[in-house]
Amino acid sequence: QVQLVESGGGLVPPGGSLRLSCSGSRINLNQNIMGWYRQAAGKEREMVATITAAGTTNYADSVGDRFTISRDKRRNAVYLQMSTLKAEETADYVCKMFARRPGNDLWGQGTQVTVSS
Repeated sequence: QVQLVESGGGLVPPGGSLRLSCSGSRINLNQNIMGWYRQAAGKEREMVATITAAGTTNYADSVGDRFTISRDKRRNAVYLQMSTLKAEETADYVCKMFARRPGNDLWGQGTQVTVSS
């Protein structure tokens, strides 16, 4: 019943921007570390960005200053603003909630981002 609901994926040209959203359904995300991961075809899943309950952020080296993770606790949501997208960043982007107890992490279903002309 509890789940993470993602949206915002789609087709974007190289150099373009996209904003992904992740909201909790029947679960409060606001006290948890949240993250965005991505998995490209034929590659392993990698962490893109994380944000703590206090708002501390962490990013993969590959995204540099191009991505921004944020959260809106009033909306029980987390966002990933992606700019200057590269073709190699085409992937399934998945939202993750880090549970307070081991083994209880929650993953969304993912949203596809395709960077192509």
